[in-house]
Amino acid sequence: MTRPSVGILGAGSMGEIFAHGLLRAGWEPEELTLAVRRPDRVRDLEHTTGAKATLSLAEAAEDKDVLIVSVKPKDVPTVLGEISDLVTPTQVVVSVAAGVPVSVFEDALPGIPVVRAMPNTPSAVDLGMTAYSIGVAVDGVHAERAEVVLAAVGDTLRVSEDLLDAVTAVSGTGPAYVFLLAEALIEAAIREGLPHHAAERIVHQTVRGAGELLALSDKSAFRLRGEVTSPGGTTAAAMHVLEDGGFRALMENAVRAAAERSKELGEKVSDR
Repeated sequence: MTRPSVGILGAGSMGEIFAHGLLRAGWEPEELTLAVRRPDRVRDLEHTTGAKATLSLAEAAEDKDVLIVSVKPKDVPTVLGEISDLVTPTQVVVSVAAGVPVSVFEDALPGIPVVRAMPNTPSAVDLGMTAYSIGVAVDGVHAERAEVVLAAVGDTLRVSEDLLDAVTAVSGTGPAYVFLLAEALIEAAIREGLPHHAAERIVHQTVRGAGELLALSDKSAFRLRGEVTSPGGTTAAAMHVLEDGGFRALMENAVRAAAERSKELGEKVSDR
């Protein structure tokens, strides 16, 4: 299909990631309009993207095929209030506001196609993972337009909405788990005597390589881990420490806490 025009309502961190990702994927600057809060951001974004940036949500939303709502959950009602008289059923609203249910958008925008999506920050290097669900007014054309836009920054997966809090806790929050692991590995490497620059280089490439191997291999994570873990070897010694220290339970608890927080954020907005 032809590239849909895109209005990004809230070009903060994730909104800007989408803007640059769409440009890398072939969108022309004139096919994008970015709405921001501060005049200095208008100047910065127009300089870095070449696209139109504005302080007006209405200007960013006007005549665009896809509207990406990329604001904090608490700001969603304000944004919807400002665009409710402007959005038409020919457009599709794509929310990337963590935890906010489709119903919040559908109540504020009756009859408007709504897609709820959960991207993550590796979208900045076109390696994002975005799961999404669709609202009742979304037809095949709307879904395809949303998919094309979301796929510009990485892989996509359509799921039922009841799974999106879990998705938020796993892939949305997941990069932070990996970065924390990298931090800990670097610190441990330095304590074992490696210079800081060497520790960083070794850890970064190890994390990158392991991720690529896992993504490209037809073997499970369990199987790949087993291939590294020779009985009585160095990896086995390390795995024993991690398992004995409750590594799995900590990860499960972290994911559960993130999922519960995602639900809480949605409930706060729904109750307003």
